[in-house]
Amino acid sequence: MKVILKETIESLGLIGSEVKVARGFARNYLLPRNKALLATPENRKMIEQRKAKLDLQIAKEQKIAEEMAQRLEGVTCKISAKVTEENKLYGSVAILDIINALESQGIKVEKNSVLLKEPIKLLGTYKVPIRVYKNMKPEIIVEVVSAA
Repeated sequence: MKVILKETIESLGLIGSEVKVARGFARNYLLPRNKALLATPENRKMIEQRKAKLDLQIAKEQKIAEEMAQRLEGVTCKISAKVTEENKLYGSVAILDIINALESQGIKVEKNSVLLKEPIKLLGTYKVPIRVYKNMKPEIIVEVVSAA
C-alpha cells in the first residue's frame, strides 16, 4: 500500500515522500495516528500544493539535527556499576542507562536513537552512535566505571 508521509519517520522517509508499506502498518499505525495519508491523486495534488511548506520543514529539521549532532559530538557519560572481582558487571549497561546519563547532562534523546548493538557488560570506554537524522550519527563516549 502506498502512503504519503505527513511527518518524517526515521525508518520510512522524509515528510511529503511517497512510500510503500504493509497494509496493516498503514491501517493500524500510520493512518490512525495521522502520520500519513493514502496515496490518492487528490492527496498527491494537495501535497504538491504544500510542497514549499514541506521543504521549509525539512530544512528546519535538518538544521535542528545538525545542532544536536554538534552538541552530542564528544559528549562523555560516566556510568557507575557494581562489578565482580573479574571486573565484569552485575547485569549490564543498557540503552536506558545511557539515556538517563545524557538527561543528567541536560541532553534529551529518544530511546530508538541510541544505536547500542548489545548491552555493555565490562568496565571500559565505549563509543556509542546516536542517530539524530537520516545520515547523522555523532558518537558519544560512555565510560563504565566501578561503583565501589
